[in-house]
Amino acid sequence: MEQENLNEKHLPEEGALNNSDMSPEASSIETDGANEQLVENEAETELSGEESVQPAADDYSKYNRAELISKLNQLINNNQVETIVTAVEEIKSCFYKKYRADYQAARESFMSQEGADAENFKFADENQEETFKELYAQYKQKKAVYNQQVEAEREANLKARLAIIEEIKGLVNSDAPIGKIFQDFHGLQNRWRESGEVSPAESKNVWTAYNYAVEQFYEYAKINKELRDLDLKENLKAKTELCEKAEELILEKSVVKAFRDLQVLHDKWREVGPVPNEQKEEIWERFKAATSIINKKHQEYFEGQKDQQIKNLEQKTTLCERLEEIINSEITKPKEWEEKSNDVLKIQELWRTIGYAPKKDNSKIYQRFKNDCDLFFAKKRDFYKDIKAEQKDNTQRKLELCEKAEQLKDSTDWKKATDEFIAMQQQWKEIGQTSRKQSEQLWKRFREACDFFFKAKSAHFSSIDGDQNQNLQLKQALIEKVKNFEKSDDNKENLRRLTEIQKEWAQIGHVPLSQKDSIQKEFRDAINAQFSAMKIEASEREKANFKNKIDSWSGSQGKKGKIYSERNKIAQQIRELENEITLYENNMGFFAKSANSESLIKDINRKIDKAKERLADMYEKMRMLDDID
Repeated sequence: MEQENLNEKHLPEEGALNNSDMSPEASSIETDGANEQLVENEAETELSGEESVQPAADDYSKYNRAELISKLNQLINNNQVETIVTAVEEIKSCFYKKYRADYQAARESFMSQEGADAENFKFADENQEETFKELYAQYKQKKAVYNQQVEAEREANLKARLAIIEEIKGLVNSDAPIGKIFQDFHGLQNRWRESGEVSPAESKNVWTAYNYAVEQFYEYAKINKELRDLDLKENLKAKTELCEKAEELILEKSVVKAFRDLQVLHDKWREVGPVPNEQKEEIWERFKAATSIINKKHQEYFEGQKDQQIKNLEQKTTLCERLEEIINSEITKPKEWEEKSNDVLKIQELWRTIGYAPKKDNSKIYQRFKNDCDLFFAKKRDFYKDIKAEQKDNTQRKLELCEKAEQLKDSTDWKKATDEFIAMQQQWKEIGQTSRKQSEQLWKRFREACDFFFKAKSAHFSSIDGDQNQNLQLKQALIEKVKNFEKSDDNKENLRRLTEIQKEWAQIGHVPLSQKDSIQKEFRDAINAQFSAMKIEASEREKANFKNKIDSWSGSQGKKGKIYSERNKIAQQIRELENEITLYENNMGFFAKSANSESLIKDINRKIDKAKERLADMYEKMRMLDDID
């Protein structure tokens, strides 16, 4: 009986506390004046309010669990809760990583002892996890109290802002001189700017009401034109500065910082009054263009994080499936068990290198993986308890080869199957003695399966040469057909007929390998000669050649992979062209007021038109791919 030597590695339970995902909120639209729309994206944050001094950054990965608990206790008791959110979450992540590592090390040490039973393993945690959870609960409670305070302040701010709106409305009915009314109006605007933020749910409505009240005031008051024009010019100057700052944020390396700074600019934009009507649309479009670019980069950043978590889930699911495939496989020899054990240990190492899955799936996929590991090592222990004699093991191995040969004997994947049969024959030779009663029976069964396959292979290749020669004759006939092609006056009809010939060419099977390249070149040269004679535009010729290319995939084994690869390549080209067009269109706004810009604008328009033509060709190719059966 072989001594059991199990190198089990079980994973500890993942922490009950999981990092929260932060995702961008949907865009909202505010108004500036009567018609201007303001597009904003607001990232959801659990804590908000005035900025507070953040504690100094620290590398928490260098501390042990006890030191992390001490650090957490210091942060909670010595800092405002809104300043320690990031630090607390980093401490939590480091604590549970070290907890799992300590748990794993202790378990491996225990299981390495002779006669160790996994059910008797206990991890001496010294109540550190409970202490950590209690401190974290204190932090969550403080954070909840803080959030309630912030919400109360927002409610008070909302009431104050609604009162200001009503006072602006009341100015319309005032009997005071226009100068006094205008002075009161500016006082209300200052109060509005000094009032604090309101909840995101109320922000849009209250800004809409405010802007409408302001517009109504200007309409009613009929302010002196010179004074109003001066006010409008000052507003235009302020909004131009905001546009310049927004455009600078496009170059900001930190996507999150650029987005947050953009929100501040949006708040300031809404505080600035109307601008002259003739420049209203232009200044808004400039600000909106910069906003759109920053919002898109911000959205792509968070989508990238979500995509990575989805990829992590896919990778972890694949590892579970590989484990379950090993568990469900028939392992009958000690050597195989050791090989599979090494495979499982490698899978566990891979698991540790993969990050978190989406929050809703993370615990479930971890529990699945842990259960699979436990089940595998339980089956391994059972095997070593009931291990058979060497001769019975050899009999089982030869029986497996018989079954594999019988399953493979009808295969028409000649190269792969031949390699496998040769490998099986070598394995058969390496297997030791079996009982006399079964030896001849097993050998006869194995030899019959091998003979069946190799006879079928021989019959197949004896007939294939004739088929390839026939295909060569068919392709040579098509080349003559192209060379003698009689063109009509309708180039579209000529192109259709040539395309049909190309499709017919693609449907003909293989030719002898020695003539494959030369016959293909001769056909391509003949087709190109006809295209040149008809003076077909390069784009049409390119479409015809592309259509011929994808038609040639019909019936091929790698058809799906080729379509997938071609779609990815075209999709990348489409994205690059769309980005190029967007960049050109944005540049138009920068050059609109430049002196001697007419020739430059014409050049940009020409580039835009050319890029759009290429983009249309790419979409046409994508449609051709979608039409493939």
